[in-house]
Amino acid sequence: MEFTWSSNFNEIDWNELSELFRIAPLGQKSAKHLELVFNSSLFKFIVMDSGKLIGAGRALADGADCAYICDIVIHPEYQGRGLGKQLVNKLIDASSGHSKIIMYAKPGKEGFYLGLGFKFMTTAMAIFQNQPLAVKSGVLK
Repeated sequence: MEFTWSSNFNEIDWNELSELFRIAPLGQKSAKHLELVFNSSLFKFIVMDSGKLIGAGRALADGADCAYICDIVIHPEYQGRGLGKQLVNKLIDASSGHSKIIMYAKPGKEGFYLGLGFKFMTTAMAIFQNQPLAVKSGVLK
């Protein structure tokens, strides 16, 4: 199989991306929400297999100080083939030159990102729209 990588989101099917998040499983994210957040991100990549969307990820970045990698998603049938690692590395490379690159990982996936050079932060804090759910899911302490 030869996968096609792109940073061009002009012709993406946002409903297909929404479905990818659902089956990954990374939660329910509407097509409209995903269109807004991906188009607002400085760096973003998709990976396709014969026209089928099988992965995506993005980084919010300011061009110098901080880049924040998030929304890394790979189709379940394609997980374990190194595509997630390639995707994160593409975002790291695109974000090079920033003073810091921050990653938000789904609980239980931290080991994957540690293997890519990320380290735990001792001072990271957050406010979530649904704080009780974030605590219950293990994202917040």
